[in-house]
Amino acid sequence: MERISVSPQLLSWARERARLDAAALAQRFPKLSAWEAGELLPTLRQLQDYAHATHAPFGYFFLPEPPVEPVPIPDFRTLADRTVTRPSPDLLDTVYACQERQSWYREHAQVSGLTQLAFVGSLTRDMPTIQAAERIRDALGFSVEARRGCANWSEALRQFIAQAEGLGVLVMVNGVVLSNNIRKLDPQEFRGFALSDPWAPLVFINGADSKAAQMFTLAHELAHLWLGQTALSDASGDHDGGHAVESWCNQVAAELLVPMAVFMNELREHEPLPDTLSRLARRFKVSTLVVLRRLHDAGQLDRQTFFAAYHEELTRIQALDTRQSGGGSFYNTTLARVGKRYARALVESTLEGRTLYRDAFRMLGISKTATFHELGRTLGYPL
Repeated sequence: MERISVSPQLLSWARERARLDAAALAQRFPKLSAWEAGELLPTLRQLQDYAHATHAPFGYFFLPEPPVEPVPIPDFRTLADRTVTRPSPDLLDTVYACQERQSWYREHAQVSGLTQLAFVGSLTRDMPTIQAAERIRDALGFSVEARRGCANWSEALRQFIAQAEGLGVLVMVNGVVLSNNIRKLDPQEFRGFALSDPWAPLVFINGADSKAAQMFTLAHELAHLWLGQTALSDASGDHDGGHAVESWCNQVAAELLVPMAVFMNELREHEPLPDTLSRLARRFKVSTLVVLRRLHDAGQLDRQTFFAAYHEELTRIQALDTRQSGGGSFYNTTLARVGKRYARALVESTLEGRTLYRDAFRMLGISKTATFHELGRTLGYPL
């Protein structure tokens, strides 16, 4: 049986890149420790299986040393006050997929005679955040009172997404890589990103995060688009240190979701902090962490008290396991993952013969013509 000459360093790199535990991976590859020690070489089939298991491009294993894989867009994330340096393959594959979708939609928009969207890049960081939030709110038709009438965070988020898509933004919400439910995205690695473009502005939201957290992520990434700034963010909103762009976007997102003038009128004297957090989170359909931030912004909490309360609340939320399980119909899930605006354009282009079915299937994450037609019917096409 032919063995493949591969550097042990590359085998270890692939495992670490995929953030997989050596002991767990060894259950599938019993000779892994010997491979990484250089005592044994894998066969071609074993190496192919290992590449698949670690989500690493097969050709990388024939390089002389591990490649450097920077995130292909500006990276403004921080984690525990440290810049995140090594992206997971899940994050990379998600960014690459969204870049491909954006490229397709940009060409579609230009061929279809659509005009550039004036709001993209229309603001600068010199604009006061309250004024910037008002500009974005007016463009979206984003009403605090309308959100108040929503039954829950999910309904409020759907309304927010519809407003953004109605303005021309491609909004994609997914908690896994493409349509692979085994490869779950980690909100602690990233919460979202924005790909700025005057024809095809795109926002990706990590759907594994809580619905309330997704509200802030969408607001934060929209602020990036109004700046004309492509960026990968954690959009935590717990502080305004670090990147100046992230600081500005955090402030604008907070003001967009919870206008300070309205917020001040909602405060009750002598109300216990937990009651205030719960009440105002429901009122504005945001997370309790955003309410804490606004209390700090309003001067109701000093910096030390804010940080202590923020991290205590963050620990409580994480213990509740707020990640979403998905659910709903396959077609609604698919439309959320790629965005209705994008899906509608792709289905229409395919039915008109301008896009190949095989390309549409790949970009939508489906494999059958019947599924494609049913998705089209879900979007209102009489198929």
